[in-house]
Amino acid sequence: MAQKGVQLDQETFSCSICLDLLKDPVTIPCGHSYCMKCINNFWDEGEKKLPSCPQCRRTFTQKPELVKSTMLAALVEEMKKTGLQAAPADHCYAGPEDVACDFCSGRKLKAVKSCLVCLASYCQKHLQPHHDSSTFKKHKLVDPSKNLQDNICPHHGEVMKMFCRTDQKCICYLCPVDEHKGHDTVSAAAERMERQREMEVSRQQIQQEIQDREKDVKLLQQEVEAINQSADKTVEDSEEMFTELISLLQKRSSEVKQQIRSQQETEVRRVRELEEKLQQEITDLKRRDAEMKQLSDTEDHNQFLHSWPSLSPLSESTHSSSISIRPLTHSSSTSIRPLTHSSSISIRPLRYFQDVAAAVSEVRGRLQDILRDTWTNISLAVTEVDVLLSQPEPEPEPTSRAGFLKYSCEITLDPNTVNTQLLLSEENRKATLMNKDQSYSSHPDRFINVPQVLSRESLTGRHYWEVEKKTGVIRVAVSYKNISRSGGWEESGFGGNDKSWSLYCYLDRYIFWYNNIQTSISGPESSRIGVYLDHRAGVLSFYSVSGTMTLLHRVQTSFTQPLHAGVCVYYPPGNSTEFCKLK
Repeated sequence: MAQKGVQLDQETFSCSICLDLLKDPVTIPCGHSYCMKCINNFWDEGEKKLPSCPQCRRTFTQKPELVKSTMLAALVEEMKKTGLQAAPADHCYAGPEDVACDFCSGRKLKAVKSCLVCLASYCQKHLQPHHDSSTFKKHKLVDPSKNLQDNICPHHGEVMKMFCRTDQKCICYLCPVDEHKGHDTVSAAAERMERQREMEVSRQQIQQEIQDREKDVKLLQQEVEAINQSADKTVEDSEEMFTELISLLQKRSSEVKQQIRSQQETEVRRVRELEEKLQQEITDLKRRDAEMKQLSDTEDHNQFLHSWPSLSPLSESTHSSSISIRPLTHSSSTSIRPLTHSSSISIRPLRYFQDVAAAVSEVRGRLQDILRDTWTNISLAVTEVDVLLSQPEPEPEPTSRAGFLKYSCEITLDPNTVNTQLLLSEENRKATLMNKDQSYSSHPDRFINVPQVLSRESLTGRHYWEVEKKTGVIRVAVSYKNISRSGGWEESGFGGNDKSWSLYCYLDRYIFWYNNIQTSISGPESSRIGVYLDHRAGVLSFYSVSGTMTLLHRVQTSFTQPLHAGVCVYYPPGNSTEFCKLK
């Protein structure tokens, strides 16, 4: 237990940065303590970031004022008298996935930095000389790396501080003497600066593309909102109109029903009245018939003759009527005539309201025809809704060379793509046709059968560049990177396929090639060709550049991939072309 207590004290009074006992201990506002030098170095290496605690990560708005903790210093001094040193915590030792300190003996601590000059990794304690001694002032410290040996030349065992542009690989200072003799070599730092510059240009292009895509996404979101609003409004309006139509039909149905019932009541009443009149007449006739029968049965002749005159008028006023059923097709009501001696009453043969039903049926048929025809139109109108992203109007093409120069870019040729018949020079901006093949290392991007080369730069957005040619024949081109590197002209030649566009330049005449189709172009003789690209708008223009700019040919298409500038150099040997510096 006593030993455990001592161990606790050792860990308590150790600095979590250098893992040693505290030296000039200071306590920062969050309560953690460090060596004054360690915490100052930690904050100084943090560049412009706000100072923070290495343990709890609490940040401070400004660098705290550090005052030596006299009590902690006294306690540490007492601990040193015991002869004990603070033991690092287990999490400070290097594990299988960590970079270990190259100078720790026994169990190694985690490295906090690697030195590209020493080619070694250091824990905080063993890194201290790099901070204290001016000897290490020019050493380059980086985050811990397991790949430091990759910086050693496999042939000479020296640190590779140079770069061979011809073979595109890192080399040491002895390599140009033998294997890379006569090659285009620069310091690794210079090549890094060049690549860094290219990367910044690429990043700017990518950031511009991101902004463009974000604008497109915003437009699409607005399009979705507009679609939803339009659809909702149309559904609402359609439902309202169909509701009105249904209401109108229901109203008409109710009116027809009311008219039929009203007419039914009228006609039934008239028939009832006729029926009552007929019934009354039947009663009167039966009464007369009974009187006549009674008189007929009397045996008294005098009585018969005396009563007969009173019955005769009745007989004369009696009417004989009949009801006949005739097919009346045009009248919608029952005909009632005054009773005469031999009159008749005519009615319909069970067709009273069938004409109404026929009329309604006719209306229904017409409505069905209208709905069928108009429904087809409505369906077509719905399915033909064409929703397209409203593309911004392309910016107009410049009208003067000064306008084009606003979009000028520096083009460098990629040694990995150059055909062996061409020699690159002038910082890889110039290509010259040679009598014999050049000794380039093999590379899958190299053109095999055609004397041409692509640019390193990937081109999107708006760009302008110029190509200077001599008296020979050249092709000025743009191409997708996935153009074939082998095969015949149609597979890999600029303009022989659908992956590249090229202008074939003679002395005073030109031919535009795309997908192995040629277009003859006349134009002024010029040693300089200007190329304008608006990738987003799908515009590619070739200009003759002399005292003025003359448009030779313009392409309007849709580019589906980033483009690369390219040139193809033809006869005679010694003929060359160069991408001009415009800035």
